[in-house]
Amino acid sequence: MRLILHFKLFLTFLLFIPLISFSQAPTIGTAENFVLFTSVGAITNTGISHLTGNIGSNSGSSTGFGNVDGVMHTGNLTTNQCAADLTIAYNQLNNAIPNFFPASLLGNGQILNAGTYSIPSAATLNLGLTLDAQNNPNAVFIFKIGGAFSSAANSQVNLVNGAQACNVYWKIEGLVDLAAGTSMKGTIVSNNGAIIMGTGVTLEGRALSTSGAISVDGVLSFKPIGCGSPTLNGPTAPNLNSTICYAIFSTNGSVSNAGITYVTGDVGTNVGLTTGYDALNVNGTIHPIPDTSTAAAAVDLLTAYNYLNVLPFDIELLYPAQFGSDLVLTPHTYLLNAATVLTNTVYLNAQNNPDAIFVIQINGALTTSTYAKVLLLNGAQAKNVFWKIDGAVLISDYSQFKGTIICNNGAIDLLTGVELDGRAMTTTGALSTAAITATMTPGCISLGVNQNSATINAAIFYPNPFNDFVNITLNDASYLNNAQLNVYDISGRELYSITITDLNTQLDMSKLASGIYIYKINSFGKNIQFGELIAR
Repeated sequence: MRLILHFKLFLTFLLFIPLISFSQAPTIGTAENFVLFTSVGAITNTGISHLTGNIGSNSGSSTGFGNVDGVMHTGNLTTNQCAADLTIAYNQLNNAIPNFFPASLLGNGQILNAGTYSIPSAATLNLGLTLDAQNNPNAVFIFKIGGAFSSAANSQVNLVNGAQACNVYWKIEGLVDLAAGTSMKGTIVSNNGAIIMGTGVTLEGRALSTSGAISVDGVLSFKPIGCGSPTLNGPTAPNLNSTICYAIFSTNGSVSNAGITYVTGDVGTNVGLTTGYDALNVNGTIHPIPDTSTAAAAVDLLTAYNYLNVLPFDIELLYPAQFGSDLVLTPHTYLLNAATVLTNTVYLNAQNNPDAIFVIQINGALTTSTYAKVLLLNGAQAKNVFWKIDGAVLISDYSQFKGTIICNNGAIDLLTGVELDGRAMTTTGALSTAAITATMTPGCISLGVNQNSATINAAIFYPNPFNDFVNITLNDASYLNNAQLNVYDISGRELYSITITDLNTQLDMSKLASGIYIYKINSFGKNIQFGELIAR
């Protein structure tokens, strides 16, 4: 009787096998980093394509691409490894045991659950194909096609109930031809076949060939996220310190305004005059002449610039004069190694990571077209966007700009109707605004009060004014060995830097000429006190 029961249970199990997915995602290794790749063949682009992910051929050229959100590789160690990993992935897909055998025409409203599907001949996608994960985000879909694969114009692969593009794979023996307007999901692995992506094709996945040319024409293609892929955080943001309370600032140069300008944040310069700003329209402090706040900001701005200037870049955008044009960037450090022109729109996509940092390094001037835009997607925040620019900055009429601009040795002009969500700051150069709206991003403790003003009475400095020596008394022993004292002249040049190791310290200042000097005390990376020292 027990044997009969076991046999019935076994038969029941067999009946339900088609409902159970045994599909396992292949290991694609370094191919995961590529959006377009062929082991052998050329890769070409026509039109304006927007690509996120590396592009490369292990034996062939890559031509016609503008700026892409990835690294271009041709015949190097990276492509050699990718070719080897692609072969492994192809073999795994080729050996996957199928449990479904659909007709060669896919789509037309068809709904498929997770599994391995085998079509021994060529196949076509028409209209809509829906892949249903049945609320299992780990559900894997594998399509093994024994011949070429093509799509009709405007065909779509749709994902529902937790299905993810990173879990969809297409193993194709031969040519892949995606017609104009096709919306494709998943990683395509073509064996000994070319891949053609027509105008307006969208691919959330990858197009990979073991041997065959790849050509794209005005497409949108991006690597899928999820399935254990790393979260992009971008680099570590610079510490703005006292500059965080400024919306408009120049270390050395006049700051002026024409027209009705609205500012949230401080406005000032450390060398020159600040003119033309109406206090009724500035939610912050206007510094008409240099003061201790502007002196501290001058020092901190140079520190922030130096940090951004040496930050290693991840991706070089190869065509600075073609920046924008609806380019989509993800959290990285980008380099544009020449004067840059922002035309139309650039999108910053945080991929649902609100803490993601974007740094754009421009080794040259920056200009924008009128109505140019920097737009934020999927949780990106202006407070996490930083522009390091070596040269002048011209933000043209009615542009929308996001992030903190840190310009070195260049004037900044913000023209009529500009909307700046961030900051405009330069180490050297005049800064002018004309009927704009500038709103500093969050971080300042309170408007009108500098973040690093002496709200913490960490030490008492005496005598002040001084002749030759200054005595420093720490009021809290917890700062011992954790307090860094820096002294600067009014131009921001550092003169002294010491760690305070005793409750009472005497600093020899006899070499200083008569005048005003700025001191700052930092502890655990934060400014806790700053002020003036006066030498007689």
